[in-house]
Amino acid sequence: MALDAETFAQLIETVRRFVAERLRPLEGQVEADDAIPDGIVAEMRAMGLFGLSIAEEFGGLGLTMAEECRVAIELGRTTPAFRSTFGTNVGIGSQGLVMAGTPEQKAQWLPRIASGEVVTSFALTEPDVGSDSGAVKTRAVRDGNVYRLSGTKRYITNADKADLFTVMARTSDAPGARGVSAFLVPRDLPGVSIGEPEKKMGQKGAKVADVNFDAVPVPAENRLGAEGEGFKIAMRVLDRGRLHISAVCVGVAERLIADCVAYAAERQQFGKPIAEHQLIQAMIADSKTEALAARALVLETAAAKDEGRDVVLESSAAKLFASEMVGRVADRAVQIYGGAGYIADYGIERLYRDVRLFRIYEGTSQIQQLIVARETMKRGG
Repeated sequence: MALDAETFAQLIETVRRFVAERLRPLEGQVEADDAIPDGIVAEMRAMGLFGLSIAEEFGGLGLTMAEECRVAIELGRTTPAFRSTFGTNVGIGSQGLVMAGTPEQKAQWLPRIASGEVVTSFALTEPDVGSDSGAVKTRAVRDGNVYRLSGTKRYITNADKADLFTVMARTSDAPGARGVSAFLVPRDLPGVSIGEPEKKMGQKGAKVADVNFDAVPVPAENRLGAEGEGFKIAMRVLDRGRLHISAVCVGVAERLIADCVAYAAERQQFGKPIAEHQLIQAMIADSKTEALAARALVLETAAAKDEGRDVVLESSAAKLFASEMVGRVADRAVQIYGGAGYIADYGIERLYRDVRLFRIYEGTSQIQQLIVARETMKRGG
């Protein structure tokens, strides 16, 4: 259920101030330390950011998809690593449980996920399995009241601090997606181990690592849905997650455009601010137009999802357009700043590196193209 207009407006204003006054001043520190300060994480918990998408009955804010996207746009106006701190709790790490969990599973985990006491993660990608989600090799073999889970997951966001993993594993020899099931796997089960965080191009402070499962005894009651429903659950989770990421892309683009406008008004070349040169104006105009288009697509699709409509095509289209759009905006921003955009002092090169990931995770741009084409043909145009 949506918040009343006044309460939601207060939430947006609170998040906007938090981003401007608390997060943006720490961007350089987060880049240098490759870590989010503990005090900031505590503030995020107190604000309810870990429970944006979790129902109020479980201690969350229970935002609609449209409301969540509005909040994500605001959070996009700073280093994406800040949002990633709680992003898996709001999105892919919790939504399988929200969508397919039993009442007992929800009661056990959702209140602690919403408060930030429990950090969640989504374990689908494997060393030889990225976008081909139906080809997972991690296996879960039934052994009485437990499943013995064995395999390795790769590039798992927040794996270093996660307490609970939603894991996709093969439970039968049925071909492709039909043999995949979903499980809730607590980190403290015997046989779970986490690899060293990877060194990455950008988004410093947001860690990814391998997660290894060595005959982990997962209680049968920790399975999400029926056997063979894991792929279906994963795709529903990703549909929602792609909209959230699209909204973050819009926020980053709007931040970059604002920074470019401010810089162009001050930077002098040929006796006048570069903002008065038409080729600079053209880059700003193209960036603003694309950002407005992405915002409209994201919010329209989010509203359609809230109405219960099928938005598989639209959410993939939003992810494709918004993630490619913010890459182009970031590239233009470096160009507008010139040499200053290439060095670290202004933070433009950092955001340029940060946004590159948006075109890869939660489905590459090429996977989104395939989905959009498939769904378009299925609908007849």
